[in-house]
Amino acid sequence: MGTGLIGGTFDPIHLAHLVMAEEALDALGLARVLIIPAARPPHKEGEPVTPLEHRLEMARLATRDDPRLVVSDIEARLPGPSYTIETIRAVKRELGEGERLWFIMGADSLTQFFGWKDPEALIDACEFAVVPRPGIDMSKADPRIVRKATVLPMPLLDIASSDIRDRVRRGRSIRYLVPADVRAYIQEKNLYS
Repeated sequence: MGTGLIGGTFDPIHLAHLVMAEEALDALGLARVLIIPAARPPHKEGEPVTPLEHRLEMARLATRDDPRLVVSDIEARLPGPSYTIETIRAVKRELGEGERLWFIMGADSLTQFFGWKDPEALIDACEFAVVPRPGIDMSKADPRIVRKATVLPMPLLDIASSDIRDRVRRGRSIRYLVPADVRAYIQEKNLYS
């Protein structure tokens, strides 16, 4: 058993995120997966990001039928930008140092890993599970992280939050890309229009 963590902007959360969490639960035998929307994503500096309260609520709506998926606001309680290493340390403080943590990420993140804050400390802080992404060659990633990563068998779902936002802006359907409750929330709050 252990706890998985999926971090990201989740602007909005979509079905590929949920399939990733489900696959990690099953393949790694996890007790739960924390869905952690980034409070202040450093890689989105200067870009418009939907306020955190909306992204947290959409994540809660998307996961409310599965008690193994837990939405965490831990990054909202941390100072400064949302760096993965700081989040991992905070989760360890909350759950205890003995909790086995798995950081779950897409293959695109794997190839950028050594551009993150304190990557060496991060390698020592947790286990890694990687989900293949269309068009991403994982063999090009640094072998130090590849050696530590477990590849999750998952159907390749090419869904991107940026595409969902664009579809909403253009008045196109997002049905079957996000859970129905998330779609209703986006419409009700007039997000991305």
